[in-house]
Amino acid sequence: MAWMSDDQPRQSGRFWLVATRVWLPLAIVLAGIVLIVIGHGSYSTLANTHSLESAAGVSLLVVALIVWMLNWMYRLSIQSNEERETEERAREYFDRTGHWPDEK
Repeated sequence: MAWMSDDQPRQSGRFWLVATRVWLPLAIVLAGIVLIVIGHGSYSTLANTHSLESAAGVSLLVVALIVWMLNWMYRLSIQSNEERETEERAREYFDRTGHWPDEK
């Protein structure tokens, strides 16, 4: 679009990146804690009718941990790819010049 600046798509992407990496797991944790509080942190007994809320809250805490770990593993993958590309450029430089880029 002609009226959009070049930075606007980048800022929008940054917003969604932060929302996925930080705010989504925190929102899931908050929902889990609310459910645990509603369920009074109790476990299943015949006399207790709130154990389902507590179990759902604990499940949401586990889901938040999984979402956070997936984001972390994705970042590690991206970093690894960048390191491989840097190493490949250094090897190409070595093939052309006969010495490594960081050597004098």
